[in-house]
Amino acid sequence: MMKISKLILLRHGESLYNKENLFTGWTDIDLSEKGVEEAKEAGRILEKNDLFPNICFASWLKRSIHTAQIALHEMEWEHIDCIKHWKLNERHYGAWQRHNKDAIRKEVGEEMFVAIRRGYDTPPPPLPDGDPRLVEKDPKYAGIDPALLPRSESLKDTRRRTLNYFAETIAPELARGKTVLVSAHGNSLRALTMAIEHLTPAEIVKVEIPTGVPIVYTFDETLHLLKKDLPA
Repeated sequence: MMKISKLILLRHGESLYNKENLFTGWTDIDLSEKGVEEAKEAGRILEKNDLFPNICFASWLKRSIHTAQIALHEMEWEHIDCIKHWKLNERHYGAWQRHNKDAIRKEVGEEMFVAIRRGYDTPPPPLPDGDPRLVEKDPKYAGIDPALLPRSESLKDTRRRTLNYFAETIAPELARGKTVLVSAHGNSLRALTMAIEHLTPAEIVKVEIPTGVPIVYTFDETLHLLKKDLPA
C-alpha cells in the first residue's frame, strides 16, 4: 500500500497586535479573545474531519504555541509531542515591529509599503544597534549564534530558514507517513506554501494565510503533493 502523509498548516489565531493593526514580527505577543476562539474552532474542525496529528511543530512565539495547545486540547489530543523551533518564527519586521501598519503606509507610501509587506525580497528597515527590540537581548535566544538572529527579514529570508527546518525535521516525519501539525505564522506558512505549491515570487504576493483556518496537504510516500484541502 502507498504510504500517505498529511501536513496541516495552522496560522495562529488573531493576536493582540493583529487586533490593534500593529506589525508583530518576533514580538512575543499573545492571542486575543477572538484568537483563542479561532484556535478552539480549528481544533473542532480537525476533530470533525478525523485529522488527528501524530506530531506537532510550533515556533518559539507564544501565539503559535498557545494556538497548538488550545486546538489539541479541544480535540482531547494533548498527548502528542509538540516540538518548538525559532526557525518557524514569523518574519522579522525590523524597525516596523510594534508600529501601526496604517501609519507606516502613510510614512513610506503605498508602493514601498506593498513591496515590503507583500513582496518577496525587500526587507523592512533593520533594527539599529542598541535597540531594545533586538532579538539578542531576549534571554530565550541566548544559546543561538547572534549572527543567525535577524534584525529584519524579507519573505525570501524567512523562506530560507523555514525551509531549512522543514527539510531537516518536518519532511522526515511526513516521509514516515505521519500526520503533522505545524502551528506557525502568516509569513513562515506563506514560505512553506510557496515551496509546496511551487509558486513564483509574483504569485506569493497574492497569497494570504487566514488566522485559525487549517490548510491540509496530502502527500504520497515520495512527498509528491496529491491534493490540498480546506476542511470545514
